[in-house]
Amino acid sequence: MLEQFSLLDNITCKSMMGEYLLYYNNILFSGIYDDRLLVKVVDGNKKYNMKESIPYDGAKSMYLVDDIDNRESLKKIVIDTCKDLPKKK
Repeated sequence: MLEQFSLLDNITCKSMMGEYLLYYNNILFSGIYDDRLLVKVVDGNKKYNMKESIPYDGAKSMYLVDDIDNRESLKKIVIDTCKDLPKKK
């Protein structure tokens, strides 16, 4: 799945309890949960009309990225999501 982010530099992945957290320029924006790519819900990515999904019990709702094969669209979603998120400390 990480190959789908090839249009972006500085994508990193961290394994966490059997799932994966994704960072862009040290900003946590997404995760891979049960083979689903989910991104955080922010004002900047609402325009993509993605379905909301719960990554795991007790977690906040996130947006499900259905079309992970469209690299250009994925790039736009990542950039728009990260604009509204704080950098990792």
